[in-house]
Amino acid sequence: MTVGSRAFQNARLQKKFKKDADAALAVAHQAFANGRLADVETLCRRILEVLPDHFDTLHLLGVCLSNDRKRLEEAEQVLRAAIAVSPRAANVYCDLGTVLFDLKRYEDARACQEKGIALNPNFPMALTNLGNTLMHLALPLEALELHERAIRLKPDYADAYCNRGMVELRIGNFEQAAQSFERALAFQPKHQEAMAGRGIALLELRNYSAAEMALNAALALKPANAKVLAHRGRLHLQLRHLDQANADVDAALALMPTLELALRTKAAVSLMLHNATQAMAASKKLLELNPKSMIAINLMGACFASHGDIETAIEHYDRALEIYPAYSDAITNKIFALDFLPGADFAMLQDARKSWWDAIGSVHARRSLAPRQRDPERRLVVGYVSGDFRRHSAAFIFMPVLRHRDRADFEIVCYSNSPLQDEMTDEFRSFADRWVDAVSLTDDELADRIEADRVDILVDLSGHSSGNRLGAFARKPAPIQVSAWGAPTGTGLKTMDYVFADPVAIPEAARPEFAEKIHDLPCMLTMSEPAPGLYRPDLPMLRNGYVTFGSFNRIDKISKEVLPAWSRLLRELPGSKLVIKHRALDDTGLRDSLIARFGEHGVSPESVVCLGASGRDEHLAEYARIDISLDPFPQNGGAGTWESLHMGVPVIAKLGQTTSGRAAGGILRAIGLDDWVAEDDETYIAIAKRFAGDPAALATLRQELPARIAASAAGNGATYTRYVEAAYRQFWREYCAAQAH
Repeated sequence: MTVGSRAFQNARLQKKFKKDADAALAVAHQAFANGRLADVETLCRRILEVLPDHFDTLHLLGVCLSNDRKRLEEAEQVLRAAIAVSPRAANVYCDLGTVLFDLKRYEDARACQEKGIALNPNFPMALTNLGNTLMHLALPLEALELHERAIRLKPDYADAYCNRGMVELRIGNFEQAAQSFERALAFQPKHQEAMAGRGIALLELRNYSAAEMALNAALALKPANAKVLAHRGRLHLQLRHLDQANADVDAALALMPTLELALRTKAAVSLMLHNATQAMAASKKLLELNPKSMIAINLMGACFASHGDIETAIEHYDRALEIYPAYSDAITNKIFALDFLPGADFAMLQDARKSWWDAIGSVHARRSLAPRQRDPERRLVVGYVSGDFRRHSAAFIFMPVLRHRDRADFEIVCYSNSPLQDEMTDEFRSFADRWVDAVSLTDDELADRIEADRVDILVDLSGHSSGNRLGAFARKPAPIQVSAWGAPTGTGLKTMDYVFADPVAIPEAARPEFAEKIHDLPCMLTMSEPAPGLYRPDLPMLRNGYVTFGSFNRIDKISKEVLPAWSRLLRELPGSKLVIKHRALDDTGLRDSLIARFGEHGVSPESVVCLGASGRDEHLAEYARIDISLDPFPQNGGAGTWESLHMGVPVIAKLGQTTSGRAAGGILRAIGLDDWVAEDDETYIAIAKRFAGDPAALATLRQELPARIAASAAGNGATYTRYVEAAYRQFWREYCAAQAH
């Protein structure tokens, strides 16, 4: 057979096989529609053995391979072969762009998608896919326009609505995002990504119940979706359903061990569960993935703070703020950490608070309030804003003021910013004339509500601590604003008029540092009297034969400054013990680390007793084992100091250079225990040794303490509240007088 005849015969065979190939390709398309990808690949490769340039087969095989993320490079090669056969096939450029996008080669994807759109400008899929690529190239506004173009061409295009919603999420247009996802679901009710996106948007809008329903629905459609599990974990974290949050992020990380959102949430949940070891592991992994992540750096700082390494924690917060100076979480964490930093003073702490105002608070416009009835003696509306109207140490501090309020002169509105509620929440509700669950309200919405409630005096009970709503206070929705009790260490807000204190907590020389005007009460802090029946008047050392010190405070208050003093005290009083109690000590790693720190100062492990979490009554009952409480420094105790005193256990405190470093001294002097307040370490240790060596005097004081507290203006809830209400009346009179001019 001649060469020419063989060519003619091959052409006839190819022509004959072309008809068979078309039939086989139709079967392959049907297999693809049914998800039988292995069958698709087998059929396509058989066709390509005979017809290697068969365009439609190359295209289908490339799309088939792109469904396996491990074979994206193969998919790229096959789709490029298809383009070589048909260089003007816009749909293949679109599919190749998707493969390059999945390979995270966004610039290559962009070039490919733009080529496809140049060939077919009215191709909705190519337009919205290019929009997704531009989102990853940090061009959200350009991306939004492409999704809009796709929707104009195809008004029922669910994917384009969903993609538009994702852009709107990124740029913070959460209401528009929710609407986009709802449009997508209207056209495609089981669109899993749109369902998940709707849940995320609702989460950002604080509509937690609807968000949970949407995320659950998305997971019902696709249970093994790591990203949706991570977002549901974030939702549970915000609702403080910590065990559920932990379960969700663990499930997400099992599917995607490097998923950033899941690792971030894991670290945050672990910190709240006082599992510092797990938090540190998650934070380290985040930093390995992205050493310049401000969120990871901030979380790592929080981990160091939980271990008591305040200097390193602050270094991390500063690094995060170098990346983004208006990073609220880092500023707040730094403010909190500075209270624990040896050597910090009033000026340093107030500067940090002012930095929050400059970067975050000052950008919000102040409200123009409707005129108020300027009657200096009329009944006033007082609003209390807190994330701690529940079983929390801060709640025990401010509860007496609500319990003993004068109902004739003051109407009380409570704005609760915690998703957690318990029996104390019910008690707070009973004290309030009106109750507002503010968790679901944005700062603007909360300010709207406060303004509509015509609050005369708005009181912040959180300061810069967790659950605060200082963003609402920055908008000045009430004529008079006061910071008090929960964290009354100054806010730095130029819209905050007063902060409650006492002459010890904020001495006269430090007052010019504050943004607020200082108003003195008998004591900056008071506290509810514990339930009767827990106080034990007998002195433990009389039955034990040795002195037992105690510190029932946060572990991060055991600073590098206080540890040597406590260790020296234990060494110089042979047989003495120190009981340290805090729920974080359920973490064995943290407990072992703490005991090792004492060991470095020559203290045997037998001298330090670590106790973890317990119910409140059990917690207070442990004071029956304690002779003398040691207040930490540079940050003192607050609720812990009062608890000890109420249980008959006197406290030794050292005065520092900050409000939180002088709080315990203010409490002790307010009830006449001036000789328990030290100015330096030597005096602190001397006080402990003196009273440990005089059991008779110590036993007498233990028996006298409850009555002494009840007789004081600082410890008697009813008396203390009269001082608070007199302050409110004074503030209002001054306001009325100023408005009259």
